[in-house]
Amino acid sequence: MIKINKIVLFFAIIAITHCFKSFSQTYSNPVNVPIALSANFGELRANHFHSGLDYKTQQVVNKPILSVADGYVSRISVSPGGYGLALYVTHQDTGHTTVYGHLNSFAENIAKYVKEQQYEKESFRVELYPEEGMFPVKQGQQIALSGNTGSSGGPHLHFEVRDTKTQDPIDPLNFFGKTVADTQKPDLRGIAFYPIAGRGVVNGSGKPLRVDVQKNNQGSPLALGQTISAWGRIGVGVKAYDKMNGQHNIYGVKHVRLFVDEEQVFSQSIDRYSFSDTRMLNTLIDYEDWKERKSFYMRSFVTPGNTLMFYKTINNGYIDINEERNYRMRYELEDNYGNTLVYSFVVVGKNQEIEKSADVVNYMSYNFHNAFVDSNFVLDIPRANLYEDINYSHSRIASETYYSDIFQVHTSPVPLHGSAKMWMRLNIDTLTNKKQYGIVEVTGRPSWVGGVYKNGGMEVSIRELGNRYAVSVDNIPPVITPVNPQTWMSNRKIEVRLRDNMSGVASFRGTINEDFVLFTHDVKSSVYTYEFDSDRLPKSGELNFVFTVTDGASNVSVYEHKLR
Repeated sequence: MIKINKIVLFFAIIAITHCFKSFSQTYSNPVNVPIALSANFGELRANHFHSGLDYKTQQVVNKPILSVADGYVSRISVSPGGYGLALYVTHQDTGHTTVYGHLNSFAENIAKYVKEQQYEKESFRVELYPEEGMFPVKQGQQIALSGNTGSSGGPHLHFEVRDTKTQDPIDPLNFFGKTVADTQKPDLRGIAFYPIAGRGVVNGSGKPLRVDVQKNNQGSPLALGQTISAWGRIGVGVKAYDKMNGQHNIYGVKHVRLFVDEEQVFSQSIDRYSFSDTRMLNTLIDYEDWKERKSFYMRSFVTPGNTLMFYKTINNGYIDINEERNYRMRYELEDNYGNTLVYSFVVVGKNQEIEKSADVVNYMSYNFHNAFVDSNFVLDIPRANLYEDINYSHSRIASETYYSDIFQVHTSPVPLHGSAKMWMRLNIDTLTNKKQYGIVEVTGRPSWVGGVYKNGGMEVSIRELGNRYAVSVDNIPPVITPVNPQTWMSNRKIEVRLRDNMSGVASFRGTINEDFVLFTHDVKSSVYTYEFDSDRLPKSGELNFVFTVTDGASNVSVYEHKLR
Protein backbone atom coordinates (compact mmCIF):
# COMPACT_ATOMS: atom_id res chain seq x y z
CA MET A 1 0.00 0.00 0.00
CA ILE A 2 2.86 2.32 0.88
CA LYS A 3 4.61 1.53 -2.45
CA ILE A 4 1.48 2.29 -4.41
CA ASN A 5 1.08 5.65 -2.67
CA LYS A 6 4.70 6.53 -3.45
CA ILE A 7 4.22 5.64 -7.11
CA VAL A 8 1.04 7.69 -7.29
CA LEU A 9 2.82 10.60 -5.61
CA PHE A 10 5.76 10.31 -8.04
CA PHE A 11 3.55 10.52 -11.13
CA ALA A 12 1.51 13.33 -9.59
CA ILE A 13 4.70 15.34 -9.07
CA ILE A 14 5.76 14.66 -12.68
CA ALA A 15 2.35 15.78 -13.99
CA ILE A 16 2.34 18.93 -11.87
CA THR A 17 5.92 19.75 -12.88
CA HIS A 18 5.08 19.32 -16.58
CA CYS A 19 2.04 21.54 -16.25
CA PHE A 20 4.07 24.15 -14.38
CA LYS A 21 6.87 24.08 -16.96
CA SER A 22 4.42 24.49 -19.82
CA PHE A 23 3.11 27.71 -18.32
CA SER A 24 6.28 28.99 -16.68
CA GLN A 25 8.39 28.82 -19.84
CA THR A 26 9.65 32.35 -20.35
CA TYR A 27 10.59 34.03 -23.60
CA SER A 28 12.64 37.15 -24.18
CA ASN A 29 10.76 40.19 -25.41
CA PRO A 30 10.17 40.53 -29.17
CA VAL A 31 10.90 44.30 -29.08
CA ASN A 32 13.72 46.25 -27.47
CA VAL A 33 11.72 49.36 -26.65
CA PRO A 34 9.98 49.97 -23.30
CA ILE A 35 7.20 47.39 -23.06
CA ALA A 36 3.71 48.81 -23.56
CA LEU A 37 0.66 47.08 -25.03
CA SER A 38 -2.14 48.49 -27.15
CA ALA A 39 -4.12 45.21 -27.07
CA ASN A 40 -4.10 41.95 -25.12
CA PHE A 41 -5.03 38.34 -25.75
CA GLY A 42 -8.71 37.40 -26.08
CA GLU A 43 -9.80 40.99 -26.56
CA LEU A 44 -13.19 41.24 -28.25
CA ARG A 45 -13.08 42.31 -31.90
CA ALA A 46 -15.50 42.27 -34.83
CA ASN A 47 -16.26 38.57 -35.45
CA HIS A 48 -13.14 37.29 -33.67
CA PHE A 49 -11.06 37.20 -30.53
CA HIS A 50 -7.74 38.99 -30.63
CA SER A 51 -5.18 36.21 -30.89
CA GLY A 52 -2.12 37.81 -29.33
CA LEU A 53 -0.52 40.93 -27.89
CA ASP A 54 -0.05 44.23 -29.70
CA TYR A 55 3.26 45.82 -28.70
CA LYS A 56 3.54 49.57 -29.10
CA THR A 57 6.55 50.71 -31.14
CA GLN A 58 6.66 54.35 -30.04
CA GLN A 59 4.29 55.36 -32.87
CA VAL A 60 6.92 54.72 -35.54
CA VAL A 61 7.96 51.90 -37.86
CA ASN A 62 11.32 50.16 -38.31
CA LYS A 63 11.99 49.12 -34.73
CA PRO A 64 14.03 45.87 -34.53
CA ILE A 65 11.89 42.74 -34.07
CA LEU A 66 13.62 39.90 -32.25
CA SER A 67 12.96 36.17 -32.08
CA VAL A 68 11.86 35.33 -28.54
CA ALA A 69 13.65 31.95 -28.53
CA ASP A 70 15.79 29.62 -30.64
CA GLY A 71 13.94 28.07 -33.58
CA TYR A 72 13.46 28.38 -37.31
CA VAL A 73 11.28 30.38 -39.68
CA SER A 74 8.51 27.96 -40.66
CA ARG A 75 6.14 30.28 -42.51
CA ILE A 76 6.29 33.65 -44.25
CA SER A 77 3.15 35.53 -45.20
CA VAL A 78 2.79 38.59 -47.42
CA SER A 79 -0.68 40.04 -47.84
CA PRO A 80 -2.21 43.48 -48.47
CA GLY A 81 -4.58 42.86 -45.51
CA GLY A 82 -4.61 40.74 -42.39
CA TYR A 83 -1.16 40.58 -40.78
CA GLY A 84 0.48 42.24 -43.80
CA LEU A 85 4.09 41.09 -43.73
CA ALA A 86 4.35 38.31 -41.11
CA LEU A 87 6.85 35.73 -39.87
CA TYR A 88 6.16 32.47 -38.06
CA VAL A 89 8.99 30.97 -35.98
CA THR A 90 8.73 27.40 -34.70
CA HIS A 91 10.46 26.57 -31.39
CA GLN A 92 11.01 22.82 -31.15
CA ASP A 93 12.04 22.90 -27.49
CA THR A 94 8.77 24.42 -26.27
CA GLY A 95 6.25 23.07 -28.77
CA HIS A 96 5.24 26.60 -29.70
CA THR A 97 5.22 28.75 -32.81
CA THR A 98 5.50 32.51 -32.39
CA VAL A 99 3.99 34.96 -34.87
CA TYR A 100 5.21 38.47 -35.73
CA GLY A 101 2.74 40.53 -37.76
CA HIS A 102 2.34 43.94 -39.47
CA LEU A 103 6.07 44.04 -40.22
CA ASN A 104 7.63 46.69 -42.44
CA SER A 105 10.39 44.44 -43.78
CA PHE A 106 12.12 41.10 -43.21
CA ALA A 107 15.75 40.40 -42.39
CA GLU A 108 17.87 40.62 -45.54
CA ASN A 109 18.24 36.89 -46.23
CA ILE A 110 14.51 36.31 -45.71
CA ALA A 111 13.57 39.34 -47.83
CA LYS A 112 15.72 38.09 -50.73
CA TYR A 113 14.04 34.67 -50.63
CA VAL A 114 10.54 36.22 -50.47
CA LYS A 115 11.19 38.46 -53.45
CA GLU A 116 12.46 35.52 -55.51
CA GLN A 117 9.30 33.58 -54.69
CA GLN A 118 7.05 36.54 -55.54
CA TYR A 119 8.64 36.82 -58.96
CA GLU A 120 8.47 33.08 -59.50
CA LYS A 121 4.76 33.05 -58.58
CA GLU A 122 4.19 36.47 -60.19
CA SER A 123 2.24 37.62 -57.17
CA PHE A 124 2.71 40.14 -54.36
CA ARG A 125 0.56 37.99 -52.07
CA VAL A 126 2.41 34.78 -51.07
CA GLU A 127 2.28 32.11 -48.36
CA LEU A 128 5.65 30.41 -48.04
CA TYR A 129 6.75 27.43 -45.92
CA PRO A 130 10.57 27.24 -45.90
CA GLU A 131 12.26 23.98 -44.99
CA GLU A 132 13.40 23.67 -41.39
CA GLY A 133 17.08 24.32 -42.02
CA MET A 134 16.67 27.29 -44.35
CA PHE A 135 16.27 30.11 -41.80
CA PRO A 136 17.42 29.06 -38.31
CA VAL A 137 17.20 31.81 -35.68
CA LYS A 138 18.60 32.35 -32.21
CA GLN A 139 16.92 33.93 -29.22
CA GLY A 140 17.26 37.71 -29.48
CA GLN A 141 18.22 37.60 -33.18
CA GLN A 142 16.75 40.39 -35.30
CA ILE A 143 14.38 38.87 -37.84
CA ALA A 144 12.47 41.92 -39.10
CA LEU A 145 11.61 45.58 -38.63
CA SER A 146 8.29 46.67 -37.16
CA GLY A 147 5.68 48.24 -39.38
CA ASN A 148 2.08 49.11 -40.06
CA THR A 149 1.25 46.73 -42.91
CA GLY A 150 -2.02 44.90 -43.50
CA SER A 151 -5.13 45.54 -41.44
CA SER A 152 -3.28 47.58 -38.86
CA GLY A 153 -4.62 50.74 -37.26
CA GLY A 154 -1.17 52.20 -36.55
CA PRO A 155 2.47 51.19 -36.10
CA HIS A 156 2.83 48.21 -33.75
CA LEU A 157 3.90 44.57 -33.56
CA HIS A 158 1.21 41.90 -33.42
CA PHE A 159 2.71 38.97 -31.51
CA GLU A 160 1.29 35.50 -30.90
CA VAL A 161 2.21 32.26 -29.18
CA ARG A 162 0.61 29.20 -30.79
CA ASP A 163 0.56 25.51 -29.98
CA THR A 164 2.58 24.17 -32.92
CA LYS A 165 0.56 20.95 -33.24
CA THR A 166 -2.92 22.53 -33.18
CA GLN A 167 -2.09 26.13 -34.13
CA ASP A 168 -4.36 27.22 -31.27
CA PRO A 169 -3.33 30.68 -30.01
CA ILE A 170 -2.36 30.85 -26.31
CA ASP A 171 -2.20 33.93 -24.07
CA PRO A 172 1.43 35.13 -24.43
CA LEU A 173 1.34 36.78 -21.00
CA ASN A 174 1.45 33.25 -19.56
CA PHE A 175 5.06 33.06 -20.76
CA PHE A 176 6.42 36.54 -20.12
CA GLY A 177 5.96 36.96 -16.39
CA LYS A 178 5.16 40.46 -15.15
CA THR A 179 6.84 42.37 -17.97
CA VAL A 180 3.86 44.75 -18.23
CA ALA A 181 3.14 47.24 -15.44
CA ASP A 182 -0.43 46.62 -14.33
CA THR A 183 -1.87 47.43 -10.91
CA GLN A 184 -5.25 48.63 -12.17
CA LYS A 185 -8.52 46.80 -11.70
CA PRO A 186 -10.83 46.13 -14.66
CA ASP A 187 -13.29 48.89 -15.51
CA LEU A 188 -17.03 48.09 -15.30
CA ARG A 189 -19.29 49.92 -17.81
CA GLY A 190 -22.69 48.19 -17.68
CA ILE A 191 -24.88 45.26 -16.63
CA ALA A 192 -27.43 43.69 -18.99
CA PHE A 193 -30.42 41.45 -18.31
CA TYR A 194 -31.79 39.04 -20.91
CA PRO A 195 -35.23 37.48 -20.42
CA ILE A 196 -35.42 34.19 -22.29
CA ALA A 197 -38.20 34.43 -24.87
CA GLY A 198 -41.45 32.92 -23.62
CA ARG A 199 -39.83 31.85 -20.34
CA GLY A 200 -38.76 35.02 -18.54
CA VAL A 201 -39.41 38.72 -18.08
CA VAL A 202 -37.39 41.68 -16.77
CA ASN A 203 -39.11 44.85 -15.54
CA GLY A 204 -42.30 43.77 -17.25
CA SER A 205 -40.70 43.27 -20.67
CA GLY A 206 -39.42 40.39 -22.74
CA LYS A 207 -36.71 42.59 -24.28
CA PRO A 208 -33.13 42.89 -23.08
CA LEU A 209 -32.46 45.60 -20.52
CA ARG A 210 -29.02 47.20 -20.62
CA VAL A 211 -28.06 49.48 -17.73
CA ASP A 212 -25.03 51.77 -17.77
CA VAL A 213 -23.02 51.78 -14.54
CA GLN A 214 -22.06 55.27 -13.38
CA LYS A 215 -18.86 56.12 -11.44
CA ASN A 216 -18.11 58.25 -8.40
CA ASN A 217 -15.38 60.91 -8.32
CA GLN A 218 -12.77 58.25 -7.53
CA GLY A 219 -13.80 56.18 -10.56
CA SER A 220 -15.45 53.41 -8.55
CA PRO A 221 -18.70 51.99 -9.96
CA LEU A 222 -21.94 53.12 -8.31
CA ALA A 223 -25.03 51.00 -7.65
CA LEU A 224 -27.42 50.40 -10.55
CA GLY A 225 -29.55 53.47 -11.06
CA GLN A 226 -32.82 51.53 -11.16
CA THR A 227 -34.55 48.60 -9.53
CA ILE A 228 -34.37 45.38 -11.53
CA SER A 229 -37.25 42.95 -11.12
CA ALA A 230 -37.54 39.65 -12.94
CA TRP A 231 -39.51 36.43 -13.14
CA GLY A 232 -38.78 33.13 -14.85
CA ARG A 233 -35.57 32.34 -16.71
CA ILE A 234 -33.09 35.10 -17.44
CA GLY A 235 -29.46 35.59 -18.39
CA VAL A 236 -27.10 38.33 -17.26
CA GLY A 237 -24.27 40.09 -19.09
CA VAL A 238 -21.54 42.58 -18.33
CA LYS A 239 -19.73 45.29 -20.27
CA ALA A 240 -16.23 45.72 -18.91
CA TYR A 241 -12.68 46.38 -20.02
CA ASP A 242 -9.24 46.13 -18.46
CA LYS A 243 -6.70 48.91 -17.96
CA MET A 244 -2.93 49.02 -17.61
CA ASN A 245 -0.64 51.50 -15.94
CA GLY A 246 0.25 54.58 -17.95
CA GLN A 247 -1.87 53.59 -20.97
CA HIS A 248 -5.04 55.15 -22.37
CA ASN A 249 -6.02 51.93 -24.18
CA ILE A 250 -8.72 49.56 -23.01
CA TYR A 251 -8.15 45.79 -22.99
CA GLY A 252 -10.08 42.54 -22.69
CA VAL A 253 -10.91 41.15 -19.24
CA LYS A 254 -9.11 37.86 -18.56
CA HIS A 255 -11.50 36.28 -16.01
CA VAL A 256 -15.24 36.89 -15.60
CA ARG A 257 -17.15 35.21 -12.75
CA LEU A 258 -20.84 35.57 -11.85
CA PHE A 259 -22.29 34.57 -8.48
CA VAL A 260 -25.94 34.27 -7.44
CA ASP A 261 -26.56 34.04 -3.68
CA GLU A 262 -22.86 33.20 -3.17
CA GLU A 263 -22.93 30.34 -5.70
CA GLN A 264 -20.76 30.70 -8.76
CA VAL A 265 -23.03 30.04 -11.74
CA PHE A 266 -20.70 31.18 -14.53
CA SER A 267 -17.04 31.81 -15.23
CA GLN A 268 -14.93 32.36 -18.33
CA SER A 269 -11.16 32.49 -18.54
CA ILE A 270 -9.70 33.01 -21.99
CA ASP A 271 -6.27 31.32 -22.06
CA ARG A 272 -6.49 29.72 -25.49
CA TYR A 273 -9.01 28.90 -28.21
CA SER A 274 -9.18 27.42 -31.68
CA PHE A 275 -9.23 29.63 -34.77
CA SER A 276 -12.12 27.49 -36.04
CA ASP A 277 -14.13 28.73 -33.06
CA THR A 278 -13.17 32.39 -33.14
CA ARG A 279 -16.49 33.50 -34.70
CA MET A 280 -18.21 32.09 -31.60
CA LEU A 281 -17.32 35.43 -30.09
CA ASN A 282 -20.58 36.47 -31.73
CA THR A 283 -22.59 34.32 -29.33
CA LEU A 284 -20.46 35.21 -26.32
CA ILE A 285 -21.33 38.86 -26.90
CA ASP A 286 -24.68 40.61 -27.17
CA TYR A 287 -24.58 40.56 -30.97
CA GLU A 288 -27.57 42.84 -31.52
CA ASP A 289 -26.07 45.52 -29.28
CA TRP A 290 -22.74 45.19 -31.09
CA LYS A 291 -24.38 45.64 -34.50
CA GLU A 292 -26.44 48.63 -33.44
CA ARG A 293 -24.09 50.42 -31.03
CA LYS A 294 -20.63 48.84 -31.49
CA SER A 295 -20.78 47.97 -27.79
CA PHE A 296 -19.38 44.75 -26.29
CA TYR A 297 -21.60 43.20 -23.63
CA MET A 298 -20.34 39.74 -22.64
CA ARG A 299 -23.20 37.35 -21.97
CA SER A 300 -22.72 35.21 -18.86
CA PHE A 301 -24.70 32.27 -20.19
CA VAL A 302 -23.96 29.72 -22.87
CA THR A 303 -26.28 29.32 -25.85
CA PRO A 304 -26.94 25.78 -27.17
CA GLY A 305 -24.67 26.10 -30.21
CA ASN A 306 -21.77 27.64 -28.29
CA THR A 307 -18.97 25.08 -27.89
CA LEU A 308 -16.21 27.37 -26.60
CA MET A 309 -14.14 25.50 -24.04
CA PHE A 310 -13.22 28.25 -21.57
CA TYR A 311 -16.50 28.26 -19.56
CA LYS A 312 -17.48 26.72 -16.25
CA THR A 313 -21.20 26.97 -15.55
CA ILE A 314 -24.18 25.74 -13.59
CA ASN A 315 -27.27 25.35 -15.80
CA ASN A 316 -25.24 26.97 -18.62
CA GLY A 317 -25.33 30.22 -16.66
CA TYR A 318 -29.10 30.68 -16.95
CA ILE A 319 -30.81 31.92 -13.78
CA ASP A 320 -34.31 30.88 -12.71
CA ILE A 321 -36.11 33.59 -10.75
CA ASN A 322 -39.00 31.70 -9.17
CA GLU A 323 -39.27 33.14 -5.65
CA GLU A 324 -40.44 36.57 -4.54
CA ARG A 325 -37.24 37.66 -2.81
CA ASN A 326 -33.98 39.46 -3.48
CA TYR A 327 -31.48 37.52 -5.56
CA ARG A 328 -28.01 38.76 -4.57
CA MET A 329 -25.69 38.77 -7.57
CA ARG A 330 -22.01 39.57 -7.87
CA TYR A 331 -19.49 39.92 -10.68
CA GLU A 332 -15.79 39.35 -10.15
CA LEU A 333 -13.64 40.73 -12.95
CA GLU A 334 -9.95 39.84 -12.81
CA ASP A 335 -6.97 40.55 -15.08
CA ASN A 336 -3.73 38.61 -15.73
CA TYR A 337 -2.06 40.06 -12.64
CA GLY A 338 -4.80 39.37 -10.13
CA ASN A 339 -6.25 42.88 -10.05
CA THR A 340 -9.91 42.22 -9.28
CA LEU A 341 -13.05 44.35 -9.36
CA VAL A 342 -16.02 43.05 -7.34
CA TYR A 343 -19.45 44.48 -8.13
CA SER A 344 -22.65 43.44 -6.34
CA PHE A 345 -26.24 44.09 -7.40
CA VAL A 346 -29.72 42.78 -6.67
CA VAL A 347 -32.45 41.35 -8.87
CA VAL A 348 -35.84 41.43 -7.17
CA GLY A 349 -37.91 38.31 -7.74
CA LYS A 350 -41.38 39.62 -8.56
CA ASN A 351 -44.18 37.53 -10.05
CA GLN A 352 -45.14 39.24 -13.31
CA GLU A 353 -46.71 38.15 -16.55
CA ILE A 354 -44.31 36.57 -19.03
CA GLU A 355 -44.78 37.65 -22.63
CA LYS A 356 -45.79 34.88 -24.99
CA SER A 357 -43.36 34.02 -27.73
CA ALA A 358 -44.23 35.31 -31.18
CA ASP A 359 -46.14 32.91 -33.40
CA VAL A 360 -43.76 30.53 -35.06
CA VAL A 361 -43.80 30.97 -38.84
CA ASN A 362 -40.42 29.66 -39.96
CA TYR A 363 -38.79 27.82 -37.06
CA MET A 364 -35.08 27.13 -37.44
CA SER A 365 -33.15 24.96 -34.99
CA TYR A 366 -29.47 25.49 -34.19
CA ASN A 367 -28.91 21.73 -34.40
CA PHE A 368 -30.42 21.08 -37.85
CA HIS A 369 -29.96 21.98 -41.48
CA ASN A 370 -32.39 24.85 -42.16
CA ALA A 371 -33.82 26.37 -45.31
CA PHE A 372 -36.34 28.92 -46.53
CA VAL A 373 -37.55 28.53 -50.12
CA ASP A 374 -39.96 30.33 -52.40
CA SER A 375 -40.04 30.95 -56.16
CA ASN A 376 -37.91 34.11 -55.97
CA PHE A 377 -35.59 33.39 -53.07
CA VAL A 378 -33.70 30.55 -51.37
CA LEU A 379 -31.82 30.61 -48.08
CA ASP A 380 -29.87 27.48 -47.16
CA ILE A 381 -28.22 27.31 -43.70
CA PRO A 382 -26.12 24.19 -43.05
CA ARG A 383 -26.23 22.52 -39.66
CA ALA A 384 -24.14 24.05 -36.83
CA ASN A 385 -24.31 27.57 -38.22
CA LEU A 386 -26.89 28.96 -35.79
CA TYR A 387 -25.98 29.33 -32.13
CA GLU A 388 -29.59 29.14 -30.94
CA ASP A 389 -33.07 28.51 -32.36
CA ILE A 390 -34.74 31.37 -34.23
CA ASN A 391 -38.16 32.15 -35.67
CA TYR A 392 -37.02 33.23 -39.13
CA SER A 393 -38.84 36.17 -40.71
CA HIS A 394 -38.74 37.15 -44.36
CA SER A 395 -40.21 39.87 -46.56
CA ARG A 396 -39.97 41.03 -50.17
CA ILE A 397 -40.37 44.51 -51.67
CA ALA A 398 -40.76 45.20 -55.38
CA SER A 399 -38.04 47.46 -56.75
CA GLU A 400 -37.60 49.65 -59.80
CA THR A 401 -34.02 50.50 -58.82
CA TYR A 402 -32.50 47.03 -58.77
CA TYR A 403 -32.52 44.02 -61.06
CA SER A 404 -34.39 41.95 -58.48
CA ASP A 405 -36.83 42.52 -55.69
CA ILE A 406 -35.42 43.67 -52.34
CA PHE A 407 -35.35 40.89 -49.76
CA GLN A 408 -35.33 41.40 -45.99
CA VAL A 409 -33.48 38.35 -44.67
CA HIS A 410 -34.75 38.19 -41.06
CA THR A 411 -35.60 41.26 -38.98
CA SER A 412 -32.88 41.23 -36.32
CA PRO A 413 -29.12 40.60 -36.46
CA VAL A 414 -28.24 36.90 -36.16
CA PRO A 415 -24.62 35.74 -36.61
CA LEU A 416 -23.75 32.57 -38.48
CA HIS A 417 -20.78 30.48 -37.44
CA GLY A 418 -19.83 29.62 -41.00
CA SER A 419 -21.97 30.82 -43.87
CA ALA A 420 -25.31 30.32 -45.60
CA LYS A 421 -26.12 30.21 -49.31
CA MET A 422 -28.59 32.81 -50.54
CA TRP A 423 -30.12 32.87 -54.03
CA MET A 424 -32.43 35.49 -55.50
CA ARG A 425 -34.15 35.59 -58.88
CA LEU A 426 -33.40 38.32 -61.40
CA ASN A 427 -36.44 40.26 -62.64
CA ILE A 428 -34.31 41.79 -65.40
CA ASP A 429 -31.76 39.53 -67.06
CA THR A 430 -30.41 41.32 -70.13
CA LEU A 431 -26.64 41.34 -69.67
CA THR A 432 -24.49 39.11 -71.85
CA ASN A 433 -21.69 39.17 -69.30
CA LYS A 434 -23.38 37.58 -66.28
CA LYS A 435 -20.35 38.34 -64.11
CA GLN A 436 -21.44 41.98 -64.06
CA TYR A 437 -24.43 41.10 -61.90
CA GLY A 438 -23.85 41.15 -58.17
CA ILE A 439 -25.85 41.03 -54.97
CA VAL A 440 -25.63 44.21 -52.90
CA GLU A 441 -26.53 44.76 -49.28
CA VAL A 442 -28.97 47.67 -49.11
CA THR A 443 -29.61 47.86 -45.36
CA GLY A 444 -27.74 51.18 -45.43
CA ARG A 445 -25.55 52.56 -48.16
CA PRO A 446 -25.41 49.87 -50.89
CA SER A 447 -22.32 47.66 -50.62
CA TRP A 448 -21.22 44.98 -53.05
CA VAL A 449 -21.47 41.37 -51.84
CA GLY A 450 -21.04 39.71 -55.25
CA GLY A 451 -22.07 36.18 -56.12
CA VAL A 452 -22.35 33.92 -59.16
CA TYR A 453 -25.06 33.68 -61.79
CA LYS A 454 -27.17 30.54 -61.37
CA ASN A 455 -30.57 29.44 -62.75
CA GLY A 456 -31.73 32.94 -63.70
CA GLY A 457 -30.61 34.51 -60.44
CA MET A 458 -27.60 35.24 -58.27
CA GLU A 459 -26.19 33.07 -55.48
CA VAL A 460 -23.84 34.24 -52.74
CA SER A 461 -22.60 33.25 -49.29
CA ILE A 462 -23.54 35.40 -46.31
CA ARG A 463 -22.23 35.36 -42.72
CA GLU A 464 -25.20 36.84 -40.85
CA LEU A 465 -28.95 37.35 -41.02
CA GLY A 466 -30.81 40.61 -40.50
CA ASN A 467 -29.93 42.56 -43.66
CA ARG A 468 -31.64 43.58 -46.88
CA TYR A 469 -30.31 42.49 -50.27
CA ALA A 470 -30.98 43.01 -53.98
CA VAL A 471 -29.20 42.42 -57.30
CA SER A 472 -27.35 45.29 -58.94
CA VAL A 473 -24.91 45.67 -61.84
CA ASP A 474 -21.31 46.76 -62.09
CA ASN A 475 -20.32 47.43 -65.72
CA ILE A 476 -17.88 50.27 -65.09
CA PRO A 477 -14.15 49.40 -65.30
CA PRO A 478 -11.70 50.44 -62.58
CA VAL A 479 -9.90 53.76 -62.93
CA ILE A 480 -6.09 53.73 -63.13
CA THR A 481 -4.44 57.07 -62.31
CA PRO A 482 -0.67 57.50 -62.65
CA VAL A 483 0.94 59.31 -59.71
CA ASN A 484 3.56 61.84 -60.87
CA PRO A 485 4.73 59.83 -63.91
CA GLN A 486 7.27 62.55 -64.74
CA THR A 487 9.29 61.48 -61.68
CA TRP A 488 9.17 57.73 -62.22
CA MET A 489 12.58 57.46 -63.88
CA SER A 490 14.38 59.87 -61.55
CA ASN A 491 12.86 58.31 -58.40
CA ARG A 492 13.28 54.77 -59.75
CA LYS A 493 9.73 54.08 -58.67
CA ILE A 494 6.31 53.76 -60.32
CA GLU A 495 3.12 54.58 -58.45
CA VAL A 496 -0.45 54.21 -59.69
CA ARG A 497 -3.72 54.81 -57.88
CA LEU A 498 -6.67 52.44 -58.38
CA ARG A 499 -10.32 53.24 -57.86
CA ASP A 500 -13.39 51.11 -58.47
CA ASN A 501 -16.99 52.22 -58.12
CA MET A 502 -18.59 49.02 -56.75
CA SER A 503 -17.12 45.54 -56.79
CA GLY A 504 -13.54 46.46 -55.89
CA VAL A 505 -10.17 45.45 -57.30
CA ALA A 506 -9.96 41.69 -57.77
CA SER A 507 -6.57 41.37 -59.49
CA PHE A 508 -3.80 43.46 -61.02
CA ARG A 509 -0.63 42.92 -62.97
CA GLY A 510 2.27 45.15 -63.95
CA THR A 511 4.73 44.40 -66.75
CA ILE A 512 7.71 46.11 -68.36
CA ASN A 513 8.44 44.89 -71.86
CA GLU A 514 5.91 42.12 -71.14
CA ASP A 515 7.89 40.81 -68.15
CA PHE A 516 6.22 40.74 -64.73
CA VAL A 517 7.25 43.45 -62.27
CA LEU A 518 6.43 43.34 -58.57
CA PHE A 519 3.94 45.94 -57.32
CA THR A 520 3.40 46.18 -53.59
CA HIS A 521 0.23 47.45 -51.95
CA ASP A 522 -1.61 47.70 -48.66
CA VAL A 523 -5.33 47.72 -47.90
CA LYS A 524 -5.05 51.11 -46.21
CA SER A 525 -4.00 52.81 -49.43
CA SER A 526 -5.25 52.97 -53.01
CA VAL A 527 -1.68 53.43 -54.29
CA TYR A 528 0.25 50.50 -55.83
CA THR A 529 4.04 50.80 -56.00
CA TYR A 530 6.87 49.25 -58.01
CA GLU A 531 10.48 50.02 -57.08
CA PHE A 532 12.88 49.55 -59.95
CA ASP A 533 14.91 46.35 -59.80
CA SER A 534 17.97 47.02 -61.93
CA ASP A 535 18.92 43.34 -62.04
CA ARG A 536 15.63 42.49 -63.74
CA LEU A 537 15.34 45.43 -66.17
CA PRO A 538 17.04 45.91 -69.55
CA LYS A 539 20.12 48.13 -69.25
CA SER A 540 19.15 50.12 -72.34
CA GLY A 541 16.45 50.55 -74.88
CA GLU A 542 12.76 51.34 -74.57
CA LEU A 543 10.82 50.35 -71.45
CA ASN A 544 7.15 49.81 -72.16
CA PHE A 545 5.14 49.78 -68.89
CA VAL A 546 1.66 48.17 -68.89
CA PHE A 547 -0.63 47.95 -65.87
CA THR A 548 -3.80 45.84 -66.05
CA VAL A 549 -6.50 45.70 -63.37
CA THR A 550 -9.70 43.65 -63.15
CA ASP A 551 -12.54 44.34 -60.73
CA GLY A 552 -14.86 41.89 -58.96
CA ALA A 553 -17.33 42.02 -61.85
CA SER A 554 -14.66 41.17 -64.49
CA ASN A 555 -14.42 44.72 -65.87
CA VAL A 556 -10.87 45.39 -67.12
CA SER A 557 -8.78 48.55 -67.44
CA VAL A 558 -5.31 48.88 -69.00
CA TYR A 559 -2.79 51.70 -68.67
CA GLU A 560 0.34 51.98 -70.84
CA HIS A 561 3.33 54.32 -70.57
CA LYS A 562 6.72 54.58 -72.30
CA LEU A 563 9.43 55.02 -69.67
CA ARG A 564 12.32 55.77 -72.05
